[in-house]
Amino acid sequence: MVTKKRIAFVFPGQGAQYPQMALDLYKASRSVQDLFAVASEAAGIDLKALLENATAEELKRTDISQPTITLANLAAASVLREQGVEPIACAGFSLGEYAALACTGVVSYEDCFKLVTARGKAMQKVADRLASAEAGSAPGMAAVLGLPGEQVEALIAEWKQGGLPDLYAANFNSPKQVVVAGTASALDQAEERFKAAGARRVIRLQVAGPFHSPLVADALEDFAPVLEGTSFSNPTIPLFSNVTGKQVHSGMEAKKLALRQITEPVRWTSEEAQLAALGLDAVLETGPGKVLQGLWKDSGSAIPVYGAGTSADIQAFIAALQADTPQH
Repeated sequence: MVTKKRIAFVFPGQGAQYPQMALDLYKASRSVQDLFAVASEAAGIDLKALLENATAEELKRTDISQPTITLANLAAASVLREQGVEPIACAGFSLGEYAALACTGVVSYEDCFKLVTARGKAMQKVADRLASAEAGSAPGMAAVLGLPGEQVEALIAEWKQGGLPDLYAANFNSPKQVVVAGTASALDQAEERFKAAGARRVIRLQVAGPFHSPLVADALEDFAPVLEGTSFSNPTIPLFSNVTGKQVHSGMEAKKLALRQITEPVRWTSEEAQLAALGLDAVLETGPGKVLQGLWKDSGSAIPVYGAGTSADIQAFIAALQADTPQH
């Protein structure tokens, strides 16, 4: 079956992982088995064995989660394509952007896994160094609920001028949620200030570091040489950037943005708006979890969103397509 529906693939990032993810796709597809082999060789680790045996805690490590989530994302995309579902556009949230780079032909699958393995190690190294600070004083991230992104940015700029350093807007997740990164002191002070400004809640996140902020700039030193030595081609279909929130038009642009992405915010709400403007029939969260489905619904778009991270999810979507009446 080849569908003529206008479908976008969106790929989740860190936090979406769970034990034994993608193993159902491995069992169902020879192309996924081949993908596992390519990924394992590029990463220098048996990713199938890792996914079979790793605990949820082990999968949280940045150096483990980056290659495994990317593998799960691309495995789902591979099965969808086998079933005749081809995207007309791709985007990925944070780490998920690397699956989008591979899916749009910007980088090869082999290079994609080399990149996320190097990126994961570089970011884990920084996270370990930051975590060596005294308990409770390590930099981190927090979700601010109930304030629009523009207001969060304006407040941070105002507080910085007033002497509160090391606080950054990191993820523009939805009109209802912005994630900030900062030092422990900055996050403690900001929590009360955001609440005073009308935030419904401020939730400290269990993450390895203050990602998508200048506080992890040391990761660039290890990652930049690997990135520079990788070949980037022009996208074959529309690809959207976390850094700009807009379409990426060349491989050269994509490479420059990949480096900036580590220390700059994820403008996901902007990417969602760009995708919605393409006149899509559906959006598929192509990979583990349901986070991006929730964020898409929060965007207010009437375009339906579906999970496509497991064999069962994909078969349900294919069946709905064949009936030409997708149930949501």
